[in-house]
This record gives sequence, structure tokens and C-alpha cells, in this order.
Amino acid sequence: MTSTLTTPGAAPLRQRLRTQLVPAGRFLAELWRDKAGFAGFAFLVLLTFAAIFAPLIAPHDPAAQSVMARLKPPVWMEGGVAGHLLGTDMLGRDIFSRLLYGARSSLLVSVSVVALAGSFGVIAGLVAGYKGGLTEAVIMRIVDVQVAFPGLLLTLLLVAVIGPSTPTIIVVLAFSNWMIYTRVVRGIVLSLRQTPFIEAAEVVGCKSSRIILRHILPNLIAPLLTLGILEFTNIILAEAALSFLGLGVQPPATSWGLDVAGGKNYMMIAWWPITFPGLCIALTVLSINLFANWLRVTTEPAEREKRYARGRAAKLRRMKRV
Repeated sequence: MTSTLTTPGAAPLRQRLRTQLVPAGRFLAELWRDKAGFAGFAFLVLLTFAAIFAPLIAPHDPAAQSVMARLKPPVWMEGGVAGHLLGTDMLGRDIFSRLLYGARSSLLVSVSVVALAGSFGVIAGLVAGYKGGLTEAVIMRIVDVQVAFPGLLLTLLLVAVIGPSTPTIIVVLAFSNWMIYTRVVRGIVLSLRQTPFIEAAEVVGCKSSRIILRHILPNLIAPLLTLGILEFTNIILAEAALSFLGLGVQPPATSWGLDVAGGKNYMMIAWWPITFPGLCIALTVLSINLFANWLRVTTEPAEREKRYARGRAAKLRRMKRV
């Protein structure tokens, strides 16, 4: 006689997979209905793919210079070269290859800054909102002082003192943005502490760590996700501005801000070295805003109710016309 042994996690495996896949399907279905949000999401996916596989996609070394190929126009213009799709810059470097590698720099800095600033800011906000008292007062006074100081001036000062480099940019921008997450998280935690399920958990003797991890933190995911995505736009613009001023990513590394700075002196005789990097910055920021706006409308209950009410009103008007 044989018996079949099953592990505790084997039985509900199919159910867990089903519950994970259904929200993903609903997510894509909701996103497809909003054309602007879908366009922004599609561009960001394409940009991420291009940045990750830049070494395989780029036709040239982004730092390779050629005096004979200086300021070649894009391939569709007269004088363009087939090997340089978007032309070359003042040093003969391939613009298309530099855009791909520049996307890597922008994504690396923005993801690192959001992760670092978000982690520290969320922890500080949780402690301030849940503990209260003197701890909250100290944390929020620190936040108030840093918010009162101009963020751009603080960033420029720190980068100038420490020295420009990619790690320096990440640390400085994270230090300049953590308080945004702290304020948002503290406000949400203060409102959640008044809810019956938190009060019930405290009455039955649940530990503070359990209440935070099991009851408070899950309610922070949606607003923090939207806030983090919106912060990507600020970080990308800040990194491009610092690189433009020579205080950001340093050569031979590539950056869209560096390319804009290099092309500005030749914009009257060659528009492409400055236009394409600037266009990449603008499209990336626009795509992030479109996707973040859709995400906010989708995840916030109040916005969903407004959207549902507008849809019902439009449907009733169509029925009356028929």
C-alpha cells in the first residue's frame, strides 16, 4: 500500500497562482481602456527594454569618436550615413547609441534614488505616525527644516562639495527627496490609527511590528506606488540638469543631459545632437506622468467612484438618445 505525501504549500499552489494572475489580467484590461495611460506604459516598457539590452542594440560604442564623421545628419537627410541612424555629434559619436546608453544612466539613477529615498522616508513616516509624541516631533521638525531649504540649491551644494559622480548623484538626490515620502506616509498612518481594525488589533495585544506590517503597510502600497512613479520624473529631470551643468554623470559615461549640453553650441548648424536627447527627456517625463495619472485614478477609491459615475452618466445619455 502506498501513500501520497503532499507538502503544505502544494495544495493551494494553483489557487495562489490564480489569484496572482487575475489582478494582472485586470490591470492590463483597465490599462488598455485608457489610451493615454497605455501609451505612456508602452513607451516606458520599450525604454526599459532598450536600456537593458543597449549593448546588443547599439550599433556603435557610444564613446567612440571619429573626426571624419563629425555632425553627420540623420540617415533620412541629405548627407546622412546608413551606419548612423540619427546622425553623429560634434565628436563623431553615434547619437542613437548614446541615447540607448543614456537611458541606462537615467533609469539607474532614478530607480536607485526612488528606492533609497522611499525606503528611508517610509520608515521615518511609519515611526513618526505610529509612535507619535517626541519621536514624531523630532522627525517632523527635521523634515520641515529640510523642506524649507531650496532642494536644487542643496543638491548643487552637496554635489559641488563631494564631487560629481553617479554614486554621488544617487546619494544626494535621495537625501533631498526622502522627506516627501515621510510626510505622505505619516499622514496616512495617522488616519489609519483611528480606524476600528487598528484599534481592535491594539486592544487584543498585537505587537506594534505586527500591526505595521500586517495592517498598515498594505494600505500604503497604492499611494506609495503612485508617488514613487511621479518622483521618477523629478529625478530624471534633476539628473539631466546636473549632467547639463557638468555636476552629474561624468564622461566617458553617457547621459541625455550631457548630450544636450554638448549639442547646445552647435544647434544653429546641426539641430540633431541637442534635439534627440531633449526629445527623449520630454517623452520619458510625459509617459511617466500619463501612466502615473492612470494609476492614481485606478487605485484611489474616490477617483474610481468619480470615473464610474461619469461612465454611468454617459451610458444613460446614450440610452436616452436611442
